[in-house]
Amino acid sequence: MNEDGFSLLETMLATVLLLLVTGGVFSMMHPEQGSFAAQTEAADLQQRLRVGQEGLSRDIIMAGAGSYAGQRTGPLINYFGAVLPFRQGAVNADPVGTFATDRITVLYVPSTNTQTTLSEDLIPGGSTLKVYSEGAGSCPRDGSGHPIALCGITKDTTLLVFDSDGNYDTFTVTAVNDDIATVSVNRSNHLMTTTYVKDKATVAEVRSRTYYLKSDVASSTYQLMRYDGAFNADVPVLDHVVGLQFDYYGEPAPPMIRKPIADSIGPWTTYGPKPSVAGVGNCLFTGDAPPAAKLPTLGDGGEALVPLSAAQLSDGPWCPDEFNANRWDADLLRIRKIGVTLRVQAAVAALRGPAGVLFARGGTSRGGNKWVPDQEVRFQISPRNLNPGR
Repeated sequence: MNEDGFSLLETMLATVLLLLVTGGVFSMMHPEQGSFAAQTEAADLQQRLRVGQEGLSRDIIMAGAGSYAGQRTGPLINYFGAVLPFRQGAVNADPVGTFATDRITVLYVPSTNTQTTLSEDLIPGGSTLKVYSEGAGSCPRDGSGHPIALCGITKDTTLLVFDSDGNYDTFTVTAVNDDIATVSVNRSNHLMTTTYVKDKATVAEVRSRTYYLKSDVASSTYQLMRYDGAFNADVPVLDHVVGLQFDYYGEPAPPMIRKPIADSIGPWTTYGPKPSVAGVGNCLFTGDAPPAAKLPTLGDGGEALVPLSAAQLSDGPWCPDEFNANRWDADLLRIRKIGVTLRVQAAVAALRGPAGVLFARGGTSRGGNKWVPDQEVRFQISPRNLNPGR
């Protein structure tokens, strides 16, 4: 007599065979899944590199752009160093003389009508600022054609005040009352030692941009950060950044006087501030007649730019002088090109192998078929306003 169905032994054998076949299928699919995840992450790395490069380039290319109306027009390198290898500003500023390869500060005057001149002296410790609203710059006007008070300066504006002697400071406008702006100097110690003289100091809206690498090992946070030089919080630009380096290339020739310093309109030098009085030197020139440059010729003295070392950019001579709270190294005026190296890593630790050549920060993967190595881009920027005449 025949009986339908399967015996227990047959059922168990069928189940085992099914499990073996299913396991084989999934084992073949698993590497494909890992490959797909790796390809997606590699594409994301490329996108993040592009975003980082564009963000850095956008501000660095503007470095040194100066006023285009008023008494002191032209690139800022005619007056002071606008590219700094350190963090400058009101919060967590680096000490004077710092050189760091993983941070940079650039200053530039944007397209703005707020370009004028002090109408009263601004003294150390002073907190009020008064400017001309007519006839001394490019001040906006109201609907009736009358100059707007304070040349359009409003609360929270960041202002640059500088003169022809190498002095400069940035300020945050904390309040505006008719024709007076209350300001706070953008320094961690709130110290300013310069007196900016009426009719001799230019005032303009300014952009200060500091980019740096934030590395917090404890929380595994690695970011490209941006700071605006004022009292605002730092802003993350890009996540999973594990390498950031800035290199500087400079003008080999020392500065030269190219027109009489008694002339009312500059630029008076090939770069840098002119001596304020004939026969009296400054940080760049001796008091001889004619003035001689204090900076040496670099390299073979040819036209090619030369690499600038940490020592050259942080050992003086100091401008406007060695006692100024905002002194800066005269060799910063030589900078003509900035090299940038940016490196990013996979966001997922399971796609990173052990720390080494391929990975700045190791991950948890031990199988090469799922590795997504760090990616790096190197590029150079020659800001137009740092290269007048080149």
